[in-house]
Amino acid sequence: MIRRTRPRSVSLPSALHRSLDLLCCPACRTGRLHADRGALRCPSGHSFDIARYGYAGLLTGARATSGDDAEMVRARDRFLATGTYAPIREVSARLAAGAVSERGTVVDVGCGTGYYLAGALDRLPGARGLGLDSSVRALRSAARAHDRAAALAWDVFRRFPLDDGVADVVLDVFAPRNPAEFHRVLRPTGRLVVVRPTGRHLAELRGRIPAMVTVDPAKEQRLHRALAPFFEATVTEQVEYSAALSGADVLDLVAMTPSARHVSRAGPADDGLLPGRVTVSVLATAYRPR
Repeated sequence: MIRRTRPRSVSLPSALHRSLDLLCCPACRTGRLHADRGALRCPSGHSFDIARYGYAGLLTGARATSGDDAEMVRARDRFLATGTYAPIREVSARLAAGAVSERGTVVDVGCGTGYYLAGALDRLPGARGLGLDSSVRALRSAARAHDRAAALAWDVFRRFPLDDGVADVVLDVFAPRNPAEFHRVLRPTGRLVVVRPTGRHLAELRGRIPAMVTVDPAKEQRLHRALAPFFEATVTEQVEYSAALSGADVLDLVAMTPSARHVSRAGPADDGLLPGRVTVSVLATAYRPR
């Protein structure tokens, strides 16, 4: 005898419920999304699943081809738990806080595991957060990163499933950028915060592991050209320090970056190439919309 069971309905996370007014249907771009039996639906009938891990999958058509895999996410969780990047989290949260009211909205594009979004929300006790990322593995962590943070599966290079002018802050920390969409979803009084590495970032690793992805010297010029039509920089802060790392920390640091696709995890350890300290060097800039 075959017993048929009805699929279990996934409850709507409270943070996602509080963010529904920000969203528009990515298929028709007109309908407001509402929760209905474990999914988000628009009045035209388009439906998007809510994963049992708490994030909503809004991608339509062709899926994003990038995004962290399971091993990269585990490495990132372990490394960030060491606190090595806490100063980067602090500066991004402080720059974000300058533009958010008590009940403001922070959108983190390329949010990964939600580490930086959670830092901003810790500094803003009345704000809500929304993280976008193409990696469903990372979104499992992002959906649990903070009780006021919702998470959506989305591709940064496509039009965001958000209404115009709904965000007080857009965060972009070590993530791809879509300047036109950043501008569209920000309020006129909002702020874009971009954090990116300098040429000295992790220089010790790149010196010992040739396959490590390098920082293009023209990166800053390209960033300026891309953002200038939409944004004006208001303040830039440099965060640079030397961090002591164990061998396991270094392996996780390599494994959580795009370099993981080019470097064998066992190789550096076998060759005795792991540095005991690395330079962390980033620029954090706050921009206002033009």
